[in-house]
Amino acid sequence: MLKLVSRNSISIVFLVILIGISSCKNNKANKSTLVTQTNIQPVSITKNSYGTTTNSENVDKFILSNKGGVEVEIITYGGRITSLKTVDNKGNLENVVLGFEDLEQYEKPNPYFGALVGRYGNRIANGKFILNNTEYTLAKNNGENSLHGGLKGFDKVVWKVEDVKDGDKGVLKLSYVSKDMEEGFPGSLTTFVTYTLNADNSLDVLYEATTDKTTIVNLTQHTYFNLSGNFSESIVDHEVEIYADKFVPVDDDLIPLGNLASVDGTPFDFRTSKLVSRDINSKNEQIVIGGGYDHCWVLNNPEVGYRSVAKVYHSKSGRAMEVLTNEPGVQFYTGNFLDGTLPSPNGGTFDKRSGFCLETQHYPDTPNQPNFPTVTLVPGETYSSKTTFKFSTK
Repeated sequence: MLKLVSRNSISIVFLVILIGISSCKNNKANKSTLVTQTNIQPVSITKNSYGTTTNSENVDKFILSNKGGVEVEIITYGGRITSLKTVDNKGNLENVVLGFEDLEQYEKPNPYFGALVGRYGNRIANGKFILNNTEYTLAKNNGENSLHGGLKGFDKVVWKVEDVKDGDKGVLKLSYVSKDMEEGFPGSLTTFVTYTLNADNSLDVLYEATTDKTTIVNLTQHTYFNLSGNFSESIVDHEVEIYADKFVPVDDDLIPLGNLASVDGTPFDFRTSKLVSRDINSKNEQIVIGGGYDHCWVLNNPEVGYRSVAKVYHSKSGRAMEVLTNEPGVQFYTGNFLDGTLPSPNGGTFDKRSGFCLETQHYPDTPNQPNFPTVTLVPGETYSSKTTFKFSTK
């Protein structure tokens, strides 16, 4: 039986159709817009200009934010995380990473705040290594050693934006091509780094690289965290847990001695969560050498691949961070060389131990240490490394 429809009902239906057509037109018009922020999308991305380098290169800033209270700012200069906001146990949204207010500060000498580090994260002794019977000489920028890629590492270049997508995840894919013999490293290295902010308050960092000549690669992320959100406070009141039975002892220049030492009965035992303050000022020789913690931990279960390797908790704010990676090591650094000379965006300066780093990576000086897991990359293979920083509150 057909249902009769009144003239008024037809008018209403026609009006609804017109509204739908208008809405479709508007959606088509907005298709070219970088960001589509709606209530059904948990992660969104916005783009702003961040300035121009001294070499007249344009730098952009991307803000990735989700509905769970995490907002990450990333600039194309050095692929740096300049701000990472997350809520505390009272719902306050605060930045928990050290950084600067403007591009000018990032171009000046600084301790790699928020930066992508490469080609080789950490130190290479005497700025030299031998690969396939050929000796390569690198720039020495840390005494007699090479540190974090040399004079102009990946932290000081403008990365190209390959892809930007929002929706159930916020994805920012960056790329950089390091030419053959740049900073002394062999091979033209094409590198992609993909930042992904997820709805569960985790930030993935995926590193991928290929080369046209046998080379070495060890990429990492050098963000300094202070989960209190107050950079005038030291991070020694943070509780840290690192799943590692061994660490890498170093000499006076922070170059590995070549052996892997047990953490058992030492200040380096973080297998059970403990306050950083507990042992950071101990008379242990390795602590004295580093001025605190500045060592690489040999992470357990490397055969598993991607796994949880560390946790940090700040009781006052209730903020917690878990680190997951497929790397064999993590450099835990407690900001020992911050000296109060760098300005904080909140006013004041960044003093000693106002931030900590958990840099997932291979071990320092691996090219000169035959017993360490290899960092060699050959043509036809793809370097792949993934690290996740997952935030929560207790």
